[in-house]
Order: sequence, then C-alpha cells, then structure tokens
Amino acid sequence: MRLIRSFIIILIIFAAFKTYGQANYTRIAKYKVYYGWAHLYPQDWMILRSFENAGRPYYLMVNPQTLETKVADAGFYKVTPMSFDKARNFFKNTPYVKALQKADDQSINIQDAGIERGMPQVTGISLTADLCPSHRPLDRRIFTDIINGFKQVEQPVPIALSVSGLWMKHHIADLDWLKQLQAQHHIYVTWINHSFNHRVSASAPLKTNFLLEPGTDINYEVLETEKLMLANGLLPSVFFRFPGLVSDQLLVYRITGFGLIPVGTDAWLAKGQQPQAGSIVLIHGNGNEPVGVNDFINLLRQKAPSIAKKQWLLYDLRETVEEAEVK
Repeated sequence: MRLIRSFIIILIIFAAFKTYGQANYTRIAKYKVYYGWAHLYPQDWMILRSFENAGRPYYLMVNPQTLETKVADAGFYKVTPMSFDKARNFFKNTPYVKALQKADDQSINIQDAGIERGMPQVTGISLTADLCPSHRPLDRRIFTDIINGFKQVEQPVPIALSVSGLWMKHHIADLDWLKQLQAQHHIYVTWINHSFNHRVSASAPLKTNFLLEPGTDINYEVLETEKLMLANGLLPSVFFRFPGLVSDQLLVYRITGFGLIPVGTDAWLAKGQQPQAGSIVLIHGNGNEPVGVNDFINLLRQKAPSIAKKQWLLYDLRETVEEAEVK
C-alpha cells in the first residue's frame, strides 16, 4: 500500500510539472541561492534556490540532463545540501554543468560571452526575443506569425523570452497575453532572466555600461527578477541574457555562480547577422526594434516551403544546448 501511494504521488507530481501553467508565488519570503542534490527516484535534480511561499518551503531545481527547471515542495525530496563547487563536481558529466563550464571558458569577450549557438546539425534555429524595459507595447506580430507559420508542423512553437523586471512590472496586459498563448499551447516559452533594471547609458563605454555600471547590485538584478517571474506565474530557466550582451569575465563568473548559463547570439538580425543552422537568433519583442522583427518575419516567409516539409523548424533552446553538450 505504501508503495502504491508513493507511486501515485510521483505520478501527480509528474503530471503537475508537465502542465503549461505555473503557480503564482505571490507571498515569497527568504528567497536565496541554495545548492544541493535533490533525490526522488527515478530522477536526480540540482537545487538552485530555496524560498518560502505563504510559509511553505519550496525549491527551484534543474534537471541537469535536460536543463528543464521546476518548482517543487521541499518535502518531496531527499536533499543533500552542497556548496556550488561540490554540486558542479557532483553533476560534472551532465549537459547542464558542461554548459556552465563552456560559458566560463568563453567569458573573456566583452560582448556576446556565453553560449552563442546550439547544434549546427539541426535544420532550423532557436529563437530568442528580448523584452527590455520599454514604453512601447509588445510587438505581437512575432508571436502571431510564428504560430500561423508553424501551425501545421510544430505546435506549441518553442520560443525563449528574455524578460526584464521593469518590463514585467509595466506590461501586465502583454505578459498576460503571452501567458494565455502558452496556456492554450500555441507557444512554449523558456523564460530567460534579463536583469531587473536593464540600465543603459548612451554615452558610457561598454566597460562601465549595462550591468558593468558602477554600483550595480547583481544579487538584486538576478534574484528580484526571478522572484517577480514566480509571482507572475513564470518558471525561471537556467539561462541569463546580459543586457546589451555586455559583460566582463568577472561578471560572467558571477552569473554562472548563480547557476545560470549566459546565452548570447550568433545572429542579431537587426545588426544584419544572418542565421545559420543551429543559430541562436536574437530579436527584440519590446517594440523598440521593428527592423529585427521585420527581418525575422521575412525569414519566415522565405522558409515557408521548408517549414511545410519540416525541413526548417524552431528548436527549444534547452534541447539544442543539451544536445550540443552531449555531443
């Protein structure tokens, strides 16, 4: 009887985590970085954060094999707390830790550090759209066009959205619209942390701009964004996109120290960079970069015959990074 009860609990948990919805954690307290090994047969997870919501303890965890994240009740797991170094060593042969290491190895560039490309063998791209703070509304053409363009061959359509805290705060209706598209299984979103404030100076050099601006509180920029994601029913991923794609080696190490994988691009469309097989494509969906959006829409039209034959698809960012690290 006890075995049957445990099996039923596991099935319920599994079903809950496979849904497209995500609970709104609106009473978060004691949110902090916390590393460890969470074990519940048949899958081991690496814990990234611990927090309480309405007095109940939870973990934000990552499956180190698939890079999928989930929030789980702390009581379901046998937990072994670890330092970050010990956790990385414990899971060292997994795609997740290998991706972290690759980001560390590519940390020198002041622009576009981190993971820039997925699997070159795939026939398509991974689409990322940045939602930086903006006074303009969401450019909804991106979403309606990919849904219409792929409706016969790929549903839900995967897309990664780099979301900033200030964008979430000031674009509630647009955020609700995106959540509705996901709930209706039109899109499947990987939510990327894009910092909270996303400060930028038009005159400062890159070495003192964006998150490199003196006085930046990186803990606030990372953790407050995650908390706001959770409060809005978004599931934080293990990815982070630097505002302006700007960082230095120390900042990259700070971000990977949060257990986050910096994700760059090899095809920023508004800058004229052309996507290749396996490219991580960057456009801005916040209304500030119509050129890039138009270029992407034109790309969809050009690829329509290949899309219809399933010879050019959009790929889940997690899967392409996972496969790249497995290879």
